[in-house]
Amino acid sequence: MSPTGLEHGDVAAVIAASLFNHVKKHHLGKVYITDVGFWIERNPDTVRGPDVAFLRTERVVKSRKYYEGPPDLAIEVISPGDSYTEVEEKTADWLRGGTQAVIVVDPARQSVRIHRAAETVNVADIISVEDVVPGWRLPLSELFE
Repeated sequence: MSPTGLEHGDVAAVIAASLFNHVKKHHLGKVYITDVGFWIERNPDTVRGPDVAFLRTERVVKSRKYYEGPPDLAIEVISPGDSYTEVEEKTADWLRGGTQAVIVVDPARQSVRIHRAAETVNVADIISVEDVVPGWRLPLSELFE
């Protein structure tokens, strides 16, 4: 894949920093960035790498290989080269693979959607997935400033 642009990197960094600081402070697990591979399906093998991922403490392992299974939370920042169809396919793969929530951030439209197995929610003011990352909240005003 080609490198993304500055806007994509900036948005991904803001999300990762906010999530990392909260998760570390409250000992909730680990946050991963830069397309760490998660093996979400076998036969056919499917490995995905989100822009930002979160694993609860009890699921964290030390490994130099792909993680065997889905993250609890996957965050995808839409790049200028991504088609909406590609992003929808990735989101469906994450959910089918067992990810609890997928946050899709669209910097061009300054919008955020939270996808779960049973629903999709458009975010108006604050990103929050309380059942996955307790207490973490990221105002959209900070994300798109």
